[in-house]
Amino acid sequence: MINKVGKITVYVEDQEQAKEFWLNKLGFVLKLEQPMGPNASWIEVGPSDDEFTTLVLYSKSAMEQHEPSKVAHPTMLFSTTDIESAYEKMKQNEVKVDEMSKMPFGTMFKFYDQDGNEYLLREDK
Repeated sequence: MINKVGKITVYVEDQEQAKEFWLNKLGFVLKLEQPMGPNASWIEVGPSDDEFTTLVLYSKSAMEQHEPSKVAHPTMLFSTTDIESAYEKMKQNEVKVDEMSKMPFGTMFKFYDQDGNEYLLREDK
């Protein structure tokens, strides 16, 4: 099922300023940057090129428009190499899961813990 902590989303006011902070002040490296529409990008930074776990510097205003309640805390994204198997296993284990979403940057689904806290599981190949 889950084999690594993949991504932790940090909601930021200005993605470029956040990228500058993590890259230039903390010495992180840019792992991925791609457009996500006219006003936002998907930006991932990590402590090194070899590190799998990344921070996603996500536009706070974009998330406020999409899901305002999410901005209050980071979203944790777990990773798997077999999303279909993990999805079925969670369902078998009676974990509450949402439908799978296929996005340009990966296939993922939301799942919830016993208190209703939301997490994402994404397939990284």
